[in-house]
Amino acid sequence: MSVFTRIRRNEYVKSALVIGVIVAVVLGFFFGLQLVLGTAVPVRVVESGSMCVPYDGACDGWSHPFDHTLHVGDIIVIQQVNPADLNANYPNSDIIVYENPTDPTDTPIVHRIVATYEVNGTLYFQTKGDGNGDKWPATPSTGDYDSNSLWHTGQGVPQNLVIGKVVMRIPYFGWVTLLLRNNPWGLPVVIGLILLLVVLEFIIPLIKGKKGKPEEETENKTDEVKNFTLTAW
Repeated sequence: MSVFTRIRRNEYVKSALVIGVIVAVVLGFFFGLQLVLGTAVPVRVVESGSMCVPYDGACDGWSHPFDHTLHVGDIIVIQQVNPADLNANYPNSDIIVYENPTDPTDTPIVHRIVATYEVNGTLYFQTKGDGNGDKWPATPSTGDYDSNSLWHTGQGVPQNLVIGKVVMRIPYFGWVTLLLRNNPWGLPVVIGLILLLVVLEFIIPLIKGKKGKPEEETENKTDEVKNFTLTAW
């Protein structure tokens, strides 16, 4: 085996190892978050603008990304908590993620606690989107509560439907997920980019290596002939 071929193979092995390490780190990070934060889905993407408080008339996900708001496309980190430990002191209360009381299979809702009460030992949370009705931090009317504006029963979110509270937001990066989910061309584009990367990283260098091999072998044979001639002389 020539030196050139060994070097090329080593490059392939290194590239494969790098890809494997990246995949392992991503999976390890996700499963690590599950263990640390105590929830099966520790990260979610904000899909609605109901938590966005407009600044200068803008609530587009790009303006004022680090102000007090949740934009569409934000990634939120969720931590499981004891419902009794949730902060219900509005306007500085916790933002919680919970299952829709009328359809628990629907996309979970991310809204702020505005009030809480207890019935027969079960805690209930009245919630509201910061951008709905009277904008945060104004004191909301009971008509703006999710229990009156979304499922129209007046009953708050029972503690068993609370998934966790939002402990961190990362602006922008969730747009990748939303583009893949909401556009039929999103997934083909990503697959195409991956295939292009594979072609550029592996296929083309492999073809070039094969094309260059005869020349290399010819050079090696020429060197062998020269060495033999010199030795015989």
